[in-house]
Amino acid sequence: MLTTNFFIDIIEMMFGLGMFINAFLFLPQAFRIYKEKSAVGVSLSTFAGFLIIQLFIILHGIIHQDYPLILGFSLSMLTCGLVVAFTLFYKSKNNKKLV
Repeated sequence: MLTTNFFIDIIEMMFGLGMFINAFLFLPQAFRIYKEKSAVGVSLSTFAGFLIIQLFIILHGIIHQDYPLILGFSLSMLTCGLVVAFTLFYKSKNNKKLV
């Protein structure tokens, strides 16, 4: 018979896996921006908002000494930050071409 602990373990495992999958979900956007050398259609406010949320999740993890949470969202912040950096770079570069 399945116990409550079994379901808790499954949920914990899926949560941990989800944190790392979340980090990699930003990479296709970063690769597209880099490949096309353009950030047209990318919402800077959306990705900047993600960064702020990720920062507070990391701070929450630090307060509660939740090291998997800190690691998972640090990776997310890194990959999301890559999207923000590429977006800022290519939007400013393309705006200079228009002047």
